Amino acid sequence: MKKIMVSVAAIALAAFTLVLTPSGQAQQAKQAAKAPTAQTATLPVPPLGDGPWIFDTAEQHKLRVSIVTKGLSHPWNLTFIPGGSTMLVTERAGRIRAIKDGKLDPTQVSGVPAVHAVRLSGLMDIALHPKFNQNHWLYFTYTKDMPNEQVATALARGRLEGNALLDVKELLLTDIWAGDGGSGSRLAFGRDGMLYMSTGASNGNAAQEGGSLRGKILRLTDEGKAAPGNPFEGRAGFRPEIYSMGHRNSLALMVHPVTGELWNDENGPNGGDEINLIKPGKNYGWPVVSYGRAYDGPRISDNPYREGWELPVVFWVPAIAVSGMEVYTGDRFPNWKNNMFVGSMRVGEILGTGHMQRIVFNERNEEMRREALLTELHQRIREIRQGPDGLIYVLTDEDNAALLRLEPAN
Repeated sequence: MKKIMVSVAAIALAAFTLVLTPSGQAQQAKQAAKAPTAQTATLPVPPLGDGPWIFDTAEQHKLRVSIVTKGLSHPWNLTFIPGGSTMLVTERAGRIRAIKDGKLDPTQVSGVPAVHAVRLSGLMDIALHPKFNQNHWLYFTYTKDMPNEQVATALARGRLEGNALLDVKELLLTDIWAGDGGSGSRLAFGRDGMLYMSTGASNGNAAQEGGSLRGKILRLTDEGKAAPGNPFEGRAGFRPEIYSMGHRNSLALMVHPVTGELWNDENGPNGGDEINLIKPGKNYGWPVVSYGRAYDGPRISDNPYREGWELPVVFWVPAIAVSGMEVYTGDRFPNWKNNMFVGSMRVGEILGTGHMQRIVFNERNEEMRREALLTELHQRIREIRQGPDGLIYVLTDEDNAALLRLEPAN
């Protein structure tokens, strides 16, 4: 067993600001004009290895991290089938895989429609109907090819029987856009029984357009229709499916297991990643206001706030490329009870810096402290889920990705 002891100070992330003289600013501007519009750097990243590893962490000491299985290709979502030991994982290329008793089933689930799997696009989230044990309905979102080299985000539903999706039906299709730019989509059933769906809009102004379903969180019936009582119902120029707007690229959508509130996180560009508490009819600002910068440097907005619009509960500068999100409610990590865990795929445009962050809030949803975890593994973290056993399960987002299990070392 490989033992690694890490102090809290060693895992803290820091940002710095470089102050330039006017002549230095001019020189920097000349260099930026010659540079590509987006750059990333890479840390040397060793292979993940076989583990297990032991890390020391704040408040919950001696964390044991082990590999459940490897061999996944850029997974997106992890879902536990109720009443058993089976997990379902989506892979970006268009596959749903089953992990049964800790072993990856070599046979993928059949019946998944063809997906547009380029860069960030592909098969994304899955969600089980609240009455899954009775109807076996599984909902999923994916990027769909459209005519003239355009794409759209689709919501579909199928009946899961063994290793097959049957009676697959497309329930909703967003407006289309050109190119291969990714647009994340997540799903969550609320306590009201309605299906909430996030859609992305990284470029353009679609997130602020009431007639577009992009850059929104939608509130739908289990048939994919606009849910009754939505905030823009009957309002001219607005789609009735819209629940909130002004979202860039939401890579997590979650019903808080304690409060029942709807939360999301979303990627900013170069800076400006956010966690938001979602409220009906509210505007979350993108692309008019943001704490972020464009990938080539300039600020997105001179003012990160507009009167009447919602501020993020948490934001990151530089960006950490936020991904999956979970609030821990189990008993295996008592000192982490009600803490929020968020995945990171890279920090400050440096590849090989992915990790997981733990955030502690007070009773007013105000952030008190953060801790960076799993930094030594240098893995892109895509998904975080609490298992029925009270342990934490983490998906990495790599060509040969792994499912990790976190448990107390003692």
